[in-house]
Amino acid sequence: MSENKVPVSQEIKRHLLTGISWMIPLIVAAGICIALGQVLGGTNVGEKTGTIPWMLNQIGGWGMGLIVPLISAAIAYSIADRPGFAPGLIVGFVCGQIHTGFIGGMLGGFLVGYTVLLLKHYIRLPKSMKGLMPIMVLPVLSTIIGGLLMMTLIGKPIAWLQEALIHMLESMQGGSRFLMGAILGAMATFDFGGPVNKTMSLFADGLLVSGVYGPEAVKFVGSIIPPFGITLSFLLTRHKYTRAEREALKAAFPMGICMITEGVIPIAARDLLRVVGSCVVASAIAGGLIMVWGVESPVPHGGMFVVPLFTHPLLFCLALGIGTVVCGVMLSLWKKPVTERDEEFDELSDKKLKDEEITFTLE
Repeated sequence: MSENKVPVSQEIKRHLLTGISWMIPLIVAAGICIALGQVLGGTNVGEKTGTIPWMLNQIGGWGMGLIVPLISAAIAYSIADRPGFAPGLIVGFVCGQIHTGFIGGMLGGFLVGYTVLLLKHYIRLPKSMKGLMPIMVLPVLSTIIGGLLMMTLIGKPIAWLQEALIHMLESMQGGSRFLMGAILGAMATFDFGGPVNKTMSLFADGLLVSGVYGPEAVKFVGSIIPPFGITLSFLLTRHKYTRAEREALKAAFPMGICMITEGVIPIAARDLLRVVGSCVVASAIAGGLIMVWGVESPVPHGGMFVVPLFTHPLLFCLALGIGTVVCGVMLSLWKKPVTERDEEFDELSDKKLKDEEITFTLE
């Protein structure tokens, strides 16, 4: 029985991903409203009271204010089901008021969720009063416990760290901004949508909630460069790509337009060092340029379709172009020409996969 038990780390990851999946549509909707308001009304849209751009900007701003309460409530709901949702929402709102930001909201959700589970385990009511547990006892007690702990013990150090991080990012100039962008760009590309990419994405999303938009633009460029750069490399040196890799690129490039980088994994798997190395160097350069040039993204997703909503969209496209060229040229120079043996190996692997699928189906 203990063998089937899910590890604690996996449980925490599952609850965290639930919270993030609930949060992303809210960030996208609110961010696009803010961006549209600024595109239509200019940078001083906040002064144009009563106009449609002002209303869009206000809607987006109010929507952004719901992000921390929502992720807290979603995590608490994932852990403790419906009794966790309302106290998670309240504690998340408290986190917003004491400026703990995105990190505080996540911790608040875990705090409330596990508090509800503990209360459910230890509190015993008479049978006639059991109906009060999910609608009064658990929500009220977990709200009081979670709210007081967040306001007195947990929230203050988180708020201090959050403010220190934002101050550090805002005070960076020149070389330090380039270095930060280069590190984030390399992380966004390194494992093509894997854990390192997800870590960088979470960092960027958290800063977006706090009003720092530069790292989101770096996330965009780091996710788009691999499919664009490898496609350019193929166009420059077609003889260095097998037929299977060419087929994979037919899907990888359009996926790249949508900011889905996983399409290049089949190509990277065949030549890991050269493909990953070229993509990481290119994304680091592009990420550094984006931070130095002050390019910002008010939305976390949407690929090339939302680039017009960026601050300095043309500079973003220039950084993306530079990164694509660096990746494409570097990979073309580094990659070895395809041999007949490489083609045969790909065909054999493909045939073996199909045979295994047929055998499995017949069984």
